[in-house]
Amino acid sequence: MTSISDLDIFARVARTGNMSAAGREMGLSPAVVSKRISQLEERLGARLFQRTTRQLMLTETGAGYFKRVVDILSLCDEAEDFVSRRNTKPRGLLKVTMPTAFGRLHIAPYIDSFLARYPEIELHVSVSDAFVDIIREGFDLAIRIGELEDSSLVARRLAPDTRVLCAAPAYIEKHGLPATTVNLEAHNCLVADAIEMWKLSGPEGDVQVRPYGTVRSDSGEVIRELALSGVGIGLLSIWDIGPALRSGALRLVLPAYRGASAGAVHAVYPSREFMPAKVDVLIEFLAELYGAVPYWEREIDIDKLGARQTPRGATRRIGKAAAQAVAPR
Repeated sequence: MTSISDLDIFARVARTGNMSAAGREMGLSPAVVSKRISQLEERLGARLFQRTTRQLMLTETGAGYFKRVVDILSLCDEAEDFVSRRNTKPRGLLKVTMPTAFGRLHIAPYIDSFLARYPEIELHVSVSDAFVDIIREGFDLAIRIGELEDSSLVARRLAPDTRVLCAAPAYIEKHGLPATTVNLEAHNCLVADAIEMWKLSGPEGDVQVRPYGTVRSDSGEVIRELALSGVGIGLLSIWDIGPALRSGALRLVLPAYRGASAGAVHAVYPSREFMPAKVDVLIEFLAELYGAVPYWEREIDIDKLGARQTPRGATRRIGKAAAQAVAPR
């Protein structure tokens, strides 16, 4: 039977992609790590890694084995925590990944209060707008925004994510406002890399719009700055642009429409029977901080703002310049 220590060595090599790095973590030489991996492959009768002179990559079999090994190691840790009662007190290293802008605006300012409440927790915060495999990368918790895909992970909804169409006054003055969602096709739409369709909810129910534009980006912060500078129309979150809407730096476009309600701010973590207390307390802290109606939405009344920005009887035309601004298609 394969020993737990061999599984631990395999998992560390898989995470780091480097035998020397895995060896340093465990106090073993690269030669010992290499020998243990080879013995494991021999025992299993399968190749777990593709080796070249420059890199080490999991095979398809290795990737499937890694996913199951991580679950086994997690259960072992939880069993030890249960026996020693260490899991009942929030302490230790807590690794969290989150989107860049949301982390900067709505988590970082409150970390001091969290650590004051739980002084035995040490935080490692990673910010990225890219999708992160929290199991492979060894994170305890991820903050994710939008619609979640089905997975083996557990998710808790922390707050709504209300998104609105908006643009800078300079863009509106030059190109006009779309009268309907169909007219968005004649405007320069600012789109995130992973988005193919804008899912909207409006007076006629749910609609989908395929946005076109001259700029795409993998950064939500870049999309926001492009909207502020008058480049085009964005579908952006209230938590991100509330101050800009209040100041008039951004104005609502088609104010009767919102992003689909399925999107939200979620805490996502591995499926475990015994959740570590350090993870649980951070989730509860954020849920308490945001509440049913988060502070960023209490600070602005979108319905009143939309009524004020779109006077009755106003005629909105699509400018010729806007139609010429979008990318060829």
